[in-house]
Amino acid sequence: MRESNFYPKLLLSVEELLKNFSSIPEKRKIELEKIAEILKQTLLDTNKVEMIFICTHNSRRSHLAQIWTTLASKYFGINNFYTYSGGTESTEFNHRCVKALTSVGFHINATTIGINPTYICKYNETEESITVFSKIYNDSSNPKDNFIAIMVCTDADDECPFVIGAKHRISLPYDDPKLYDNTELEESKYSERNKQIGTEMLYMISSLKNLLS
Repeated sequence: MRESNFYPKLLLSVEELLKNFSSIPEKRKIELEKIAEILKQTLLDTNKVEMIFICTHNSRRSHLAQIWTTLASKYFGINNFYTYSGGTESTEFNHRCVKALTSVGFHINATTIGINPTYICKYNETEESITVFSKIYNDSSNPKDNFIAIMVCTDADDECPFVIGAKHRISLPYDDPKLYDNTELEESKYSERNKQIGTEMLYMISSLKNLLS
């Protein structure tokens, strides 16, 4: 059963992204479907999935992927599904990503202040929230073994040819919206990347749902 108690604006955003599946290139769909196969087998083998999305700074793409995959798992009713994120170094959850996610209906609030604030990201009022802050991928808050590592940037992909503890290591890079910081294209590029990652994570988890049906 699909999740129906998301915040109204967020639910509308999800429904719009579901209509964008046809915009995903066929080659990319195949990559996402292969990940769905791995997720299915992991659930069948261990009755649990743990995924860490990894990029260099754990500031943009890895957080977007974590948040959207969590939402997708809730939307499609996948149980025992846990997502995390990390970097090869820590910086901060970039405020431009906060803005992009808020614009589509997530509720995000900072619970600490400083150079690397902690945020609480919510998709409804009843489920557990997602705690978001920048960290290295082997931070104590992340799983240490038998997880699935998804490399969402080419730099992290190059820097971590081997991720200690990962049962699977998969390359799924996205262009970095940071390239457009402080330009007239900044807002549109962050929105574009946010929606691209949202669409692809929803497609990946919908593929998993179909495999499990």
